[in-house]
Amino acid sequence: MAVTTPEAVTSENTQGKGRGLLAWLGQVLSWFVMLTIGAALLAAFVVPRLAGGTTYVVETGSMRPGLPPGTLVVDKAPDPASVSAGDVITYQLAPNKPAVVTHRVVAIGYDGTGEVRWRTQGDANNTPDENWVVKDQLRGELWYSVPYLGNVTALVGNQQRGLMIGLIALGLGGYAVAQFRGAWQDRRRKQQGADVSA
Repeated sequence: MAVTTPEAVTSENTQGKGRGLLAWLGQVLSWFVMLTIGAALLAAFVVPRLAGGTTYVVETGSMRPGLPPGTLVVDKAPDPASVSAGDVITYQLAPNKPAVVTHRVVAIGYDGTGEVRWRTQGDANNTPDENWVVKDQLRGELWYSVPYLGNVTALVGNQQRGLMIGLIALGLGGYAVAQFRGAWQDRRRKQQGADVSA
């Protein structure tokens, strides 16, 4: 028969509480990481696709400090009539060319036929852009942006994004199932221990 002293029992209780606190902190941290990754996936891929938005990645510092390089920019479909000074738009540098720029509208004008056009400027630039932007160049108006997330999406091509989303979702789902299973097994062990001691 083992004899325990009050000091030994107190030491075991303290160690058990310490392990319990570390396990709890580990779970909180893991859930925080999972929620952060899930939110990033929603912001970068799911929401734009469902809402008809278009994603771009800021590659230069012309829109600092609000949109530093590596920022993921999500644009909504443009409504030329609603674009006003102060709005951030994405436009093609030249008609029928793929290169785009995301800058702020600093002035609105009209050409000889009454068609609207916009003067743009990067927030970090000292002077407006050289050419006016016409309707045919307009690709989107800023809906929301996520700093630094563009660095991650830029590494993944459009064709691999679906696969990446699936793999990450599968991984997060598997991790969540493992966490629930572990919690269920712990609860079961505690219940069996309580039944034995009763």
